[in-house]
Amino acid sequence: MGLQSLERRLERMVEGVFRRSRGSIRPIELGRRLVREMDDNRTVDVKGRRMVPNDFTVLLSPTDHASFHEIETALTTELAEAAREYAREEAYHFIGPVAVGLSVDNELRTGRFGIVSQLKQGVAGLGAGSIILPSGERVELGEHPTTVGRLPESTITIDDGNVSREHARIQPGTNGYVVQDLGSTNGTLVNGQRITGTRLLADGDIVSFGSTHVRFEAS
Repeated sequence: MGLQSLERRLERMVEGVFRRSRGSIRPIELGRRLVREMDDNRTVDVKGRRMVPNDFTVLLSPTDHASFHEIETALTTELAEAAREYAREEAYHFIGPVAVGLSVDNELRTGRFGIVSQLKQGVAGLGAGSIILPSGERVELGEHPTTVGRLPESTITIDDGNVSREHARIQPGTNGYVVQDLGSTNGTLVNGQRITGTRLLADGDIVSFGSTHVRFEAS
């Protein structure tokens, strides 16, 4: 099920753009090899969680690398999203943010490629964390606080009359990312419950700022 979902995602969101590059390697081939890297290199940590690589470098011949030049950003973004989706469906865990990059290997012939993967820990030992906005945009969380509010200088600016100018803050905690309400007028809710102080976020939590709802993803 996970691999089928990944293939559908890449075919739907990348292949249309890829047709213009006329390369010898299709993105779906890269996606299949990427998830194979996850499957082949999974380990089990002390908590019994299945940990998989989160940092991937795709090695391409100079010709194939050049063919991906115009869509490199879109391709690496979609491969990373596909990896996250596959991990969720297979109940895999990452120790840091997912990253995919393309690199030239002069030893490779056209049409051949490789993938080097590793488990790369997030900053300050944090695992991966991100906020999915209503638009579908992903905001990666890091070691610095992520501010939420109507102010233009907020990390996440929300144009919602029910959101305060300085509404909330999401930041690293001892055991993961936490959300803190900053004395907002309408409060901050996690899964429909208003919070006081700080609240540790779990994968899939729905966080509400005014009438705007976002989703926290730990993987």
